[in-house]
Amino acid sequence: MALKQAIVMRSDLDLGKGKIAAQTAHASLSAFRKAELADKWLARRWEAEGQKKVVLKVGSESELLTLYEQMKREIPCALIRDAGHTQVEPGTATCFGAGPADEAKIDKYTKELKLL
Repeated sequence: MALKQAIVMRSDLDLGKGKIAAQTAHASLSAFRKAELADKWLARRWEAEGQKKVVLKVGSESELLTLYEQMKREIPCALIRDAGHTQVEPGTATCFGAGPADEAKIDKYTKELKLL
């Protein structure tokens, strides 16, 4: 079983590159922590195998939240809401991280999404 993590980011917010980098980092670490609680061995294996991940995009908050709700039933996921200090309003959902988990499970939900 191949493992990977997916970060799903909203593309409608027009965030700067640094903000995107920070938000995806929050999503990756937060999702990893949830995955680690669910299955420590799997999380450690993903780390040892190089931490494969993909960053994808959706076009709206509605798309983001719908996909998050679907994926979190099967995969450890972490929704990221911004503190609102710079580019968006406090509480804005910017992205979520899913996994690490079985690549096939992640692809089941994300195969139609484009790379960010």
